[in-house]
Amino acid sequence: MAPPPPPRTLSPSSSSPSLRSSGRRPLPSARLVGRWVQRPSCSLSMNGCGAAVAGAGAVAVRETRALPAAGAAGDAVGQLREAVAALEAADPPASPSGIIRIEVPVRQRGDAVEWLHAQGDLRARCFFSARAAAPLPECPALAIASAGNGNGNGAGGVGGEQRQRPVSVAGVGSAVFFRGTEPFSLRDWRAIKRFLPRDCPLIRAYGAIRFDATSDHSVEWEEFGSFYFIVPQVEYNELEESSVLATTIAWDDSLSWTWQNAVKELQSTLQKISSSPIKVNNSTLQTTILNLNHVPTKASWDLAVTKALQMIKGKQRELVKVVLARCSRYITDTCIDPVELLACLKVEGQNAYQFCIQPPDAPAFVGNSSNYFIGNT
Repeated sequence: MAPPPPPRTLSPSSSSPSLRSSGRRPLPSARLVGRWVQRPSCSLSMNGCGAAVAGAGAVAVRETRALPAAGAAGDAVGQLREAVAALEAADPPASPSGIIRIEVPVRQRGDAVEWLHAQGDLRARCFFSARAAAPLPECPALAIASAGNGNGNGAGGVGGEQRQRPVSVAGVGSAVFFRGTEPFSLRDWRAIKRFLPRDCPLIRAYGAIRFDATSDHSVEWEEFGSFYFIVPQVEYNELEESSVLATTIAWDDSLSWTWQNAVKELQSTLQKISSSPIKVNNSTLQTTILNLNHVPTKASWDLAVTKALQMIKGKQRELVKVVLARCSRYITDTCIDPVELLACLKVEGQNAYQFCIQPPDAPAFVGNSSNYFIGNT
């Protein structure tokens, strides 16, 4: 399959997150708003787009293992910890590369945002929801925060459970990430596909692609590169009537990320996982806006809209697509917790979908959009 088209919402050259931070933390002065505090990431990982994988085929081991259903999320966490401990005690796989997903169906339905909120500062993290009116295509392998064709999310029974439509998915940690500074290419698409086997459709990569990777970018986008995707180490799938807690382990000796590295880091992340969701205030953000600046100004914005409309009405052939992005920078008295902002967006955007992508020790990219692109391997 050809690589997916570039997204239309992630445009570092023309827009920035309106509210960005790595967590809710009082600031000594307003001048520090817009910066973030460097914290140790929850796990190390490997970049699946490393030079060593050029021309390489799919990873050697590709498995999904379903454990018995649990009554609650806490029981599921215990089962995953025991399963990973058993992996460490057993002989390592003979294969030099692979990806294994271990999942536990949970009979109770939980809220994915509340689960993510409970994980605190674990990095990296991501969240993707569905639109109520249009669920995602079934079992998407690659979910991109961008514009394109297709909306919603898909059904996927696990461990023999009845098939249910996923409502949303949240993830923390990185089993494998994919990041590059050059424009997204077919080579990068193939590098991602190596870890997304057709026979394990619930192993997915979540992330975003820059709209224009050739343009200069501002400091808050540095950690995203020209594209950034992760396969989470720990993933919470909120379904219509139940949920699924899963963990993924990935390794590749050619990328200097061995089985032992992967198991050790996964165990470290699992020990930090909280099994008790934390309620999120989804009615208002507890912060005060000290200053607000729009770029471009309203007058410049109006001129750009008028010019674009004139070009459209004139049917000028050189006009292929119009993206009129506007940056709004807020200075607040406290840092904004991305998950709290996400919860508020869910309430306001009933006919849209929400997403949050945050690399380790970087600002979060949070959005509320009616556009979604799904690419399958």
